[in-house]
Amino acid sequence: MHELGITQNIVAIVSEHAQGAKVQRVLLEIGKLSAIMPDAVRFCFDVCSQGTVLAGAKLEIVEIPGLGKCCQCGAEIPLEQPFGRCYCGSTQLDLIAGEELKIKEIEIE
Repeated sequence: MHELGITQNIVAIVSEHAQGAKVQRVLLEIGKLSAIMPDAVRFCFDVCSQGTVLAGAKLEIVEIPGLGKCCQCGAEIPLEQPFGRCYCGSTQLDLIAGEELKIKEIEIE
């Protein structure tokens, strides 16, 4: 489960930015094409945050849908997988959303 390592890094980054202040809330953006399972991150967050300034903090996760741009016609199409077919028939797509993992907001006391 790579989410454990990812969550440990999130806790470390947020702890560093909090500079010793108690963290109340963390907002993450996780792309649906990122291969990161939000439920696993939630579970790991509770474990990884124990004994840190994030202990008891609320974790909010916003899932970002996949979006591709057709290299042939320029249309933007929703994606459920990191590949697909445009309405024009082309399979040459650039991923423009859905692979991200961002710490979007940190709320401290």
